[in-house]
Order: sequence, then structure tokens, then C-alpha cells
Amino acid sequence: MFWKFDLHTTSHIDQLLDREDVTLKELMEEDDVLQECKAQNRRLLLFLSQDHCMQELVSLITTEPPADLEERSRFKFPNVACELLTSDVSLINDKLGGDESLLEMLYHFLEQDPPLNPLLASFFSKTIGNLIARKTEQLITFLKKKEGFIGLVLKHIDASAMMDLLLRLISCVEPASLRQEVLQWLNEEKLVQRLTELIHSGKDEERQSNASQTLCDIIRLSRDQANQMQENVESDPLLAVIEMQETVAGLLKNMFEGERSETSIVNGTQVLLTLLETRRSGLEGLMDLYSQGYERSYTVSSSILNAIESHLKDFQQVLLDPPKKSAILTTVGVLEQPLGNARLHVVRLVAALLQTTSPTICQELCNLTTMDLLLDLFFKYSWNNFLHFQVELCVSAVLNHPSSEELSAETSSASDPQTSVHNALVAHLFQKCRLVQRILDAWEENDKIQANGGTRRGNMGHLTRIANMVVQNLEKGPVQTQIADLIKELPEDCRGRWESFVDETLRETNRRNTVELVRHLSSGTDQPGAKLLQSCSLRTFADYQIQQMTANFVDQFGFNDEEFSEHDENIKSVFRFFHFFQNESFFCDCLFSFPQANAAAFEACCKERIRQFDDAEEEEDIWEEKEINYATQAKSRTRWIEIISDEPGNL
Repeated sequence: MFWKFDLHTTSHIDQLLDREDVTLKELMEEDDVLQECKAQNRRLLLFLSQDHCMQELVSLITTEPPADLEERSRFKFPNVACELLTSDVSLINDKLGGDESLLEMLYHFLEQDPPLNPLLASFFSKTIGNLIARKTEQLITFLKKKEGFIGLVLKHIDASAMMDLLLRLISCVEPASLRQEVLQWLNEEKLVQRLTELIHSGKDEERQSNASQTLCDIIRLSRDQANQMQENVESDPLLAVIEMQETVAGLLKNMFEGERSETSIVNGTQVLLTLLETRRSGLEGLMDLYSQGYERSYTVSSSILNAIESHLKDFQQVLLDPPKKSAILTTVGVLEQPLGNARLHVVRLVAALLQTTSPTICQELCNLTTMDLLLDLFFKYSWNNFLHFQVELCVSAVLNHPSSEELSAETSSASDPQTSVHNALVAHLFQKCRLVQRILDAWEENDKIQANGGTRRGNMGHLTRIANMVVQNLEKGPVQTQIADLIKELPEDCRGRWESFVDETLRETNRRNTVELVRHLSSGTDQPGAKLLQSCSLRTFADYQIQQMTANFVDQFGFNDEEFSEHDENIKSVFRFFHFFQNESFFCDCLFSFPQANAAAFEACCKERIRQFDDAEEEEDIWEEKEINYATQAKSRTRWIEIISDEPGNL
């Protein structure tokens, strides 16, 4: 006896389409409508592409749903409509991009009064973005005929979806000739100048933040695409305008005009930091800084530096008298006067400016005694590791300045003004800022605190690295001779304390940090977070090895959306990992010294921890009943949560 099976099942959507009175919403109620659409169900596509259906789909994504509906189902149909319109089916794309009445319906969404519904704004942006990629010429022609298009988008820039729409226009238009035409059109509409005007204390925070982020993304996208294209391709007009001295000066004027606002200072400084970027950001750029010196990917325009130089006094004033902030409660007590985001960004800007090695910038910073002020903040806010790291970068930039031979093969060291200014900055660091004396005093004070049962200060890890930096440059470096002379000029008692500190205290600290790190990573501790710490440590060193293989390895291969969603938890773990290191000063002593003196010890530890998978290894029975000690687990978990949840950037 044989059983017969009919494996060719008929979709319920086809059954609905057999009815003459079927409605669009009835089809949208079906769970597999999107799947059938992408599978090119011919009957479904012909139904959806009818004029009245397309108009209803566009209306769903641009019209606010009735407020009396349940919140859970209120945006169900708009969401499905957006997915159908952006399903990348040629029949729907052709209908939407070729029918000007449908484009007018979409455009009318921008003519509403702000604020836009953020969810509908995202549906609108996604639909327009799909048309930019698939029906480029038709959409660009339509938009260029609308004189107020850019103004309407900027009116709603407080919605992040509008920022995404602008970036799609800049980066997703093909071919290159049409993209250049779009960039020229956006430049004629004065997009850059209008975005810059939004970064002002008189504007609300969301508009300022999104305008700043848009400018930063334009800079990065334009530079990346310029590197990928041939040399004979026309330059990006938007990038050229952003880098003009007049534009940067206008941005700085807006930042400091009227009542000083932390929001405008932070957002404006973010744009300046992006203009000063000389390498890719992230872990790769961070490892570059410690292992490969100051080799540049981009050249900072002198017009940018000239505009910033005239406002260095304003940034100095922010460090001295920041925007007022109320006291905050931290894990180490009440902080009456927090550092604040504005001052932290100014310190980041100073670090970036020092890395440009501009003689005029260095001279002005020296005249303003900015380094002395940064060291004051370093020791005052002893638990803000974000600040400590930036001050360390500033010291590193001064001590690791390229030698005169690297700066100019034709200019002698004696006559080179850049070298002369830098030598003055090095002398300023050791004489006016009293770097050596401050290191010794802070170390001795911390020893007294610990001797009385107190907690080791949070900046000691970075202070250790700064001390090591001085020693390394004293032994070998571009300013080795000058540092040696400056050390000799110290008072005799101070010089003796320094030599004893280097030979005994610092040497023992470095030895202990190396040994304890290796022992911690190789131990089989069951403390909460130990596995996270070990895996992230190994991953950090692995990332460093990968970036040594090729600097643009990730750029060449890229990621897809699935990889980002699958590894979202891993990404969060990495951020928790860095929060842990920034709050535990012991690890600050040695984390980024892996590529240098401690690389061999760390590599040995990695090799010890990595072993082949053994099928014969006895696995733990997850169903086996075990005694659980809740008190011990709760105590350990509380300590781990306290470590990873502390936010030093707010201190």
C-alpha cells in the first residue's frame, strides 16, 4: 500500500487573491505576505502595484495612525507597508519611482510641522533610501525640482532618520558622475553652512547633536571615498567647504557666541576632532598610537589649524571656567564639581592638536601653559580614566615628537623653527609643569594613603605609563639629549629621588604588573567576570596581531547585517571589558604595553590558554544537582557589577 503526499501546498494569499473583493489590509494581515512578495508571487505583485494599493501603502507610512488603537498594533500596518515598499522587487520599485504622484505623497511627509513621529520618519527614510539606490536618476531629478527640500530635511534634523537620509544621498548614489552631480547640488544648497549654523547654544540639543554627527560622517565618508577612487576624480565639494578656514571659523564662532553651552562646545569639538583625524578610529587606531608612532593617513589642512589657533584662548577658558554642573554621587563619594563632558572634549582636542606638530599651535599652547593646567586636572580628578588617557596622549605627543631629520631632510636642527618650538615645549613640560616632581609627589602621597589602609588612586596606572614614557625617551628617543639635560638641571635632592624611583620603585611596579597579569589570566578562577576578562584579553591581543597583518583588513572584507546582530552581545562584552580596565588602575599599568615590553609574557600566556578541542574530555553534566551558595555568588556578583557599571567619564 502506498501513501500519496501532495507537497505543493497552495499559499493562503493565493486563496485570498481568488476573491474579487479582497482588500490590501486583508493581505497584510497574512504572516507570509512579505515572504511571498520577495519570492516574486506574480499575482500578489500585480495586486500590490495597482494605483490604489500603492497609494494606500504610501499613505500608511506617512500618516499618523489613529491614537485610539492599541500601541502594540498601532504601527503594524505602517511597518508591513514599509517592508513591502522596500522589498527590492523591481515591479514595486518601478511603480513607486516612476509615478510622480506617489513621490509627491512621500514628499508631503516632510511638509508637516515638527516634530515628526520618529517611527514614521524611519519608514519614510528607509523608503526614500531604497529609491536612492534603485531608482536613482528618477528620484534625484524629482528632488532637485523641489527648491525647499534641503530646508525641510534640516527642519526635521532632530529626527535621526533625516540624518540618515542625507548620508544616503551623499554615499549611496551611483555612478560616480551622478554622485558628483548630487554633491555639487548639495553644495549649492549650502548644506555644510546650514548644518554648521545649527551647532549653536540657541538650538535644542537633538538638532545640535544630529547636525554635528552629520558633519562628522560627511568628513569620514568623503575621505574614505576619496582614498578608494582614482586620483583624476574630482574632489568632494562638501569636504572642501568643511575644511575651509572660513567654515571652521564660523563653527568656532557659533560654539562660543552668547551664553556658553556644554552641548554646543561638545558637538562643535566633535567636528573639529573629526577634521583632525589622521588615522582610523577604534582599536586599530589605538594600537597604532602605541606601536607605530604618529604615521598619518590624512594630512591636516593648515586652514583648519589656523582657524583653531585663534580660539585656543576660548578653549583654555573652558578648562578654567567650565559650564556649571551640579554635584553628582559616584562610587567613590560625592563630586562637588564634576569634570564634565565639555572639558573632557577640550582635552581630547588639545591631544589631537599636539599630534599635528604644528609650530604655531605648540607655541600658543606653551604660552597659555595648557599642559600645566591639564596636569592639574589629571591629579585633581584621580578617578576619571578617560581624562587620564587623554593627558597621557598629550605627554606622549610632546615626548615622541619627530626628530628634525624626519621633519625635513634639508633643514638643520638649529634653524628649523618647528624643532625649536618643540624643544621649548619639552622644556616647558619639565620646567614649568614640573613633570618629574609631580610624578614623585603623587607616588609618595599614594604610598602614604595605601599605608594607612586607603585605596590606591585611580590615576596610578596612567601615571606609571607616563613615568615609563619619560624613562624610555631618556634612554632612546627624538629628544633624548634634551631630556637628559633637563633631568641634570633638577635640584640635587629631586634628581636623587628620581633615580631611586626609577631604579627601585618603578622597576618593581613594572615587574609586579607583568607577573600578576600573567598569573591572573592563567588561573582557573571562578569569580564572576573572569571568563569575560580572559576572553576579551585574548581577543584584544588577537585584534592587535590582525591589525599588524594589514591595516585595512576589515575594510576590505566588511561585515553583513547578520554578523552584527549575531555578535551584538560580544560587542557589548568588549565595551564592558574596557570599562573594567578603565576602573581598575592595575590593568591600566599594563594593558597597552603588550605591544612593547610585556608582549612576550602576554603571548606566552595566550599560547598556554589556547589548546586544541578534545572530544575525549569529560564534559560537565548540566543536569546534575549541585549545592548553590547564594551568599557567595551574590557578594561576587555585586563586586563585578560595581566594577563594570562605574562611569568614569561622568566624574
